[in-house]
Amino acid sequence: MTSILITGGAGFIGSNFIPFFLENNKNIRVVNLDKLTYAGDLENLREIESNSNYVFVKGDICDRELVEDLFQRYDIRGVINFAAESHVDNSIKNPDAFIKTNVFGTFNLIDIAKNFWMEAPHKYKEEYKDCRFHHVSTDEVYGTLGETGLFTEETPYAPNSPYSASKASSDFVVRSYYHTYGMNVVTTNCSNNYGPKQHDEKLIPTIIRKCLAEENIPIYGDGMNVRDWLYVLDHCKGIDLAFKTGKTSETYNIGGKNESTNMYIVDAICVILDEVSPRENGSSYIDLKSFVTDRPGHDYRYAIDASKIENELGWKADENFESGIRKTIEWYLNKYSK
Repeated sequence: MTSILITGGAGFIGSNFIPFFLENNKNIRVVNLDKLTYAGDLENLREIESNSNYVFVKGDICDRELVEDLFQRYDIRGVINFAAESHVDNSIKNPDAFIKTNVFGTFNLIDIAKNFWMEAPHKYKEEYKDCRFHHVSTDEVYGTLGETGLFTEETPYAPNSPYSASKASSDFVVRSYYHTYGMNVVTTNCSNNYGPKQHDEKLIPTIIRKCLAEENIPIYGDGMNVRDWLYVLDHCKGIDLAFKTGKTSETYNIGGKNESTNMYIVDAICVILDEVSPRENGSSYIDLKSFVTDRPGHDYRYAIDASKIENELGWKADENFESGIRKTIEWYLNKYSK
């Protein structure tokens, strides 16, 4: 059976991707390597833990001996790299962990893959000629936008936080392994994901959790920062397409075409919660909004032009924000009611 290595598969996006991928690829074994830091949770993968095509390994992508052993033991034929430190606030407080995991960890993975699959620069071993390394990245590498415009695959990199700088660096590492060694690589850069299984610290779970706990909803600055929201399963479908059919060395931006201010997101969630889980005192959850000091270097606006992956690979988002956020709220209501 063909085996692929998925790193960071117990995190938010990875734990949505693996069940989707296994359901649609019955003849592929998934080896999930995850360190299970605060953002990784095996509860997110209960639905597939007994699947005979699924193997979980607890470990660090920076552990070269472990990763080499996995390549040998399972004859790894592809890599999809989700593993990353990803919380911007944490990168401001503790940037060294982000540099280590996101930069060195990505280098470690791709270097091992190169050594396992290739016998010389620009020459694959015959049995590994179709192997691919897929790197999952973020739109934050492009920096910030003004009132208009969209990020495209040609937008110059201009990262503004230690997190985005580490992801930009990892993107360049992957790029270099194509140009130097001829590796079959593809990179996807996504906009802000939302949906089931996201860590409680992120914006949308925080809004829902604070509302249900009758606590103040913290809003950075004036709440006018704009993000492009992408439902996580739509992102997973885009990754699957790019991994299987994307052109070698290409980058594909995946975005939901759902630009909204943080304030709009808060208000939209509050209105839905007023409808489906009203407060006992009869007032709106909107009354719980509070403003906190903005974080340093907070980018004003992100928005992705996804026309390349739409036109070349046939991807499209199935969810708009209204449908996706209702599914998301329903999932968290069920989680927080347990």
